[in-house]
Amino acid sequence: MSLDLAIVLIAGAAGFYMAWNIGANDVANAMGTSVGSRALTLRQAVLVAAIFELAGAVLVGTHVTETVRKGIIAPQVFNADLDLYVYGMLASLIAASIWLHMATKLGLPVSTTHSIVGAVAGFGIAAAGWDALNWAKLGQIVLSWFTSPLCGGLIGFAVFRLVGKGILDAANPVGRVRRLGPLFVFATVFVIAMATIYKGLHNLSLNLGFVQALGIAGGLGLVGALAAMVVMRHYLSGKDDLELGDQYQAVERIFRYLQVMTAASVAFAHGSNDVANAVGPLSGILNVIEKGEISGKAAVPFWILSLGGVGIVVGLATWGYKVIYTVGARITELTPTRGFSAEFAAATTIIVGSRLGMPISTTHVLVGSVIGVGFARGMAALNLRVIRDIASSWLITVPLTAVLSAVLFWIFRAVAP
Repeated sequence: MSLDLAIVLIAGAAGFYMAWNIGANDVANAMGTSVGSRALTLRQAVLVAAIFELAGAVLVGTHVTETVRKGIIAPQVFNADLDLYVYGMLASLIAASIWLHMATKLGLPVSTTHSIVGAVAGFGIAAAGWDALNWAKLGQIVLSWFTSPLCGGLIGFAVFRLVGKGILDAANPVGRVRRLGPLFVFATVFVIAMATIYKGLHNLSLNLGFVQALGIAGGLGLVGALAAMVVMRHYLSGKDDLELGDQYQAVERIFRYLQVMTAASVAFAHGSNDVANAVGPLSGILNVIEKGEISGKAAVPFWILSLGGVGIVVGLATWGYKVIYTVGARITELTPTRGFSAEFAAATTIIVGSRLGMPISTTHVLVGSVIGVGFARGMAALNLRVIRDIASSWLITVPLTAVLSAVLFWIFRAVAP
């Protein structure tokens, strides 16, 4: 077996392992609120995520991906010795995967993007010194530790307060949801459409302007609201006279469907974008072996996208329950209205952050949204010990993966023929 073939096989296995860990950790974030609120069973969540993650990754996944993630290091640093680049990318994949594996075992939701960025930074320092790093980019990542959960938390707090004051606290919750429900459906469809256009369909290069995107999303939202008016009128007929507890159940059942819609859209967008965290370094390695050059971006073959998509789904199905349990049950108690508020807040934050060019981490946004929803019910509703553990894992992600990647890089360089 030639050395190049051996490297490709090892890199392919490492890419699949990375995708598996993304599925076990990152995808579990998207599905955690739905399982925690009992809007979906664990088996149903795996099925929904499998369909939409795989569709996002394979159908509209990143067909041209950054090989050096987020511009942390410049490719030309390695032009004099392409082998260093190959060993470094392989070290990055394995280092990020090991950390994600450890975090998932502990049930801690961490950012896969930050994991791979930290790993790339680590091998960049080991190979070319501190000057090889783009410190401005690293600064944006550090900033996202604060902006992501804060924005998600504030919007989650506001949305759940709106649901509570507008519907749950009313003397007749069924009557109130009949009137306000279509507005929530409009907002949900609008946000899902905008999230899909800006995140899930980004790689199709549709080049839609902001006004065009608003028009499409608004039109879809209006159709959804009109349909909701008809359905709710039929479903809620005669339920105004129910006991208050039964009315709450009827309201929660409606928000259950809205929550599943938002979770599916987050899964689709995640599959289309974050599969690059697994296949980006792999594509970079293949590009060097096939063409003998390093480029800032590299074409991603369909089989690599499929490998990443399948790995993500398998990871969720086999080990995702650990992080699902943390996000859905350990931070705060969730119901469909609370879970919807968190998912809606996360999707909204991601859209606004992307539009404004803010450094945003999907994982951090969603966890922050769940915390904000819990805080709306008072500090006693939050598990502060779990929140402390999650925050600590976020802070050590970049430095830990950087050190681990640097060590692996030195090992690979030392044992290579």
